[in-house]
Amino acid sequence: MNVLGVAVAAFVGGIIASVLGWLDSAEPFATRKFAASAARALVAGVVFAVGYAYSNGVTAMDIGVAFLGGAGVDAIGNRISGAIKAGLK
Repeated sequence: MNVLGVAVAAFVGGIIASVLGWLDSAEPFATRKFAASAARALVAGVVFAVGYAYSNGVTAMDIGVAFLGGAGVDAIGNRISGAIKAGLK
């Protein structure tokens, strides 16, 4: 396992969190919202890849942490954007 695996795990974690959030909302699919989540997932993947580039090695536990971290980045980013939108109304 290498740094690319960590980046992919973080990205996939963010995408899965996004899809699960959409399924839970029962709203029609909105490409704009999904694109924002995909961008946050991509940022999470890059951040984890950079962080693990300086480590001695990548284990299965690191892949799991990156997956959960990617999901967390999407969830927190979604909450922040919702709070900003609510404050602007």
